[in-house]
Amino acid sequence: VVYRFDPTHTFVNFELLHFGTSTIHGRFGPLNGVVTLDRAARKGRVQVEIDTSQVSTGVAVLDARLKEGDMLSVQSHPRAYLVAEAVDFDEAGRVKALRGEFTLRGVSLPMTLTALRFNCYTSPLIRREVCGGDFEGRFNRSAAGITHSLPFVADTVRLLVQVEGIRDDAP
Repeated sequence: VVYRFDPTHTFVNFELLHFGTSTIHGRFGPLNGVVTLDRAARKGRVQVEIDTSQVSTGVAVLDARLKEGDMLSVQSHPRAYLVAEAVDFDEAGRVKALRGEFTLRGVSLPMTLTALRFNCYTSPLIRREVCGGDFEGRFNRSAAGITHSLPFVADTVRLLVQVEGIRDDAP
């Protein structure tokens, strides 16, 4: 079954420690993507495209700084990607983890996103199946060449991915 992302419910949030005192929070989105699930065969594939120019921390000067060449480099790398070819399911057929590659600034890194929750239901508004959940992963930004402000701003970035996909019943 193919599910297309609902842009009103699909974002990547990120967090990293700032000078050991507080956490910088930000978000990308809405996201473009598609999920294919075969619960009976316990297989799936996820493709996520992230527009890096859509970074938002709530602080305009920081957003502008993050877009520069030594950070997200949005001019050279306007998109980040997550492609997961391995989908782990629990006994009830719910997604429990996604394993694949996260590509940022043209550098592909192994990524596991662990489901904090996952559920499917029939939406009373659109009368179609919707599946989604919250997923968590981590990576080191230095592995993608983002070393500015180390060690004052942490290397480890926590990703929290909020996603809902609408079943695509198109022929």
